[in-house]
Amino acid sequence: MTADPIGFIPVDLGQGVTAGFTLRRGGLSLPPWDELNLGVNVADDAAHVAANRHLAAGLLGAPVAFSTQVHGSDVYVLTAADAAQWGSLTPPESVGQADAMLAAADRLDEHPIGLGVLVADCVPVLFADAEAGVVAVAHAGRQGVLLNVVAATVAAIESAGGACSNLRAAVGPAVCGRCYEVPSDMQAQVVAAVPEAAASTRQGTSSLDLPAAVIAQLHLCGITDVQHVDCCTMEDDRFFSHRRASRRGTTTGRQAGLVAMNGAAL
Repeated sequence: MTADPIGFIPVDLGQGVTAGFTLRRGGLSLPPWDELNLGVNVADDAAHVAANRHLAAGLLGAPVAFSTQVHGSDVYVLTAADAAQWGSLTPPESVGQADAMLAAADRLDEHPIGLGVLVADCVPVLFADAEAGVVAVAHAGRQGVLLNVVAATVAAIESAGGACSNLRAAVGPAVCGRCYEVPSDMQAQVVAAVPEAAASTRQGTSSLDLPAAVIAQLHLCGITDVQHVDCCTMEDDRFFSHRRASRRGTTTGRQAGLVAMNGAAL
């Protein structure tokens, strides 16, 4: 079986940076994971996921590292040892448990590595300081917003030589405030931490706008160049959505935000 062209929304994070967000089109996974499922924890065929990740690597021109995301705020920093171990081969299914990852060009020698963040309603965030040669990704769901994984990622970027004044960020497709209904007490907890998260559904019930919360947290970190791919994963069938699949009584796959400091052309 051969895949159709991969669905991908590119974003501009600076010269020499390749970045964007995958759609579900163009992979090898069969229903209900069709087609470009990049997640390994959703009971999809492992060979299909591996092939899909190879296709994703082709978008970046570099192997793509993924982590085991647990709705926390830990940041995994890739090293030259990681790069030397993988070389041009596919990285392991997971580099470890973390909801953010960082790669700095001067720490990877001659082995560029792409970073991937997996989502199916949560917010994928991509970062790049092209001048410093630092890229990062973060996975921001409700708990990640509360723990401020965005600020933790920015702090790691600064420790690696990046600067907020040079950082560009991209907030990818996620469930919108019209669709992310939550109990009123849960809404109050998040809104107390990030007021911009307040939202309501079309029916007037309490909900959360996680992309707005993440954008607010990025601005608080001093990042002014923030792009937003404003697509709701639950409303738009081009994307995987855990909430949509759950309502239909099935499971689904995971799309990804991807970034690499290697200048690969899309």
